[in-house]
Amino acid sequence: MVTAKAATRPRRLSFRRLERRELTWLMIGVAVCLLLWGFLKLASEVMEGETHALDTRIVRALRKADDPARPIGPEWLENSMLDITAVGGPTVLGLVVLSVVGFLLLQARYRTAIVVLATAASGELANYAMKNVFLRPRPDVVPHLRDVASSSFPSGHAMESAIIYLTLGAMLMRLAERGITKIYCIGMAIFLTLIVGISRVYLGVHYPTDVAAGWMFGFFWASLCWIVARRFESETGVAEEKHKAE
Repeated sequence: MVTAKAATRPRRLSFRRLERRELTWLMIGVAVCLLLWGFLKLASEVMEGETHALDTRIVRALRKADDPARPIGPEWLENSMLDITAVGGPTVLGLVVLSVVGFLLLQARYRTAIVVLATAASGELANYAMKNVFLRPRPDVVPHLRDVASSSFPSGHAMESAIIYLTLGAMLMRLAERGITKIYCIGMAIFLTLIVGISRVYLGVHYPTDVAAGWMFGFFWASLCWIVARRFESETGVAEEKHKAE
């Protein structure tokens, strides 16, 4: 015979799981709000010129004192940075997105493919819009080691790397079963995002605040898209596709 105490245990466990889920959503929501606030605060200071002195000091510190056209460090480091910065460029990111979307389509995960494609496309539009709003000139204190054409704030490479690599990292985390594998997926996504941003400052095509703003907005946008996808995944059928593909 089932006692009343035993009968209440499943309810308590279910309630605790619900509490943890709601707490997780609350923490994610707070983090998203902080990222947006940080981006807007930094954008305000950049537009007022309050960060220009620090930006200039950092960019110049990465060049040789006797020749601003030459970056500090060995020659292989400059070549490596040129390769790394391409990892966050539109060509490479576009190929990555198309490759992942193609894989998802072959796995019959159509709605998941749409989520990835929509996140990448919306991030590109957001980047284009903000560059045309702020119109910050590129750094002119040192020669550029990479050809650039668009405005400087925020860094499109940093922003779009954050959006795409974090989105893919989160997607791989959901597919992984072991905890260490989940940490590896998101860790590699963050690592790729960081080194792409650092390469932009090293090459003299962005101020540090451009990259910081790109990171913040990219993290914000990726988190926002992830929240929307998770919140409505039962309605969009993403959860069902996951089980079908297994």
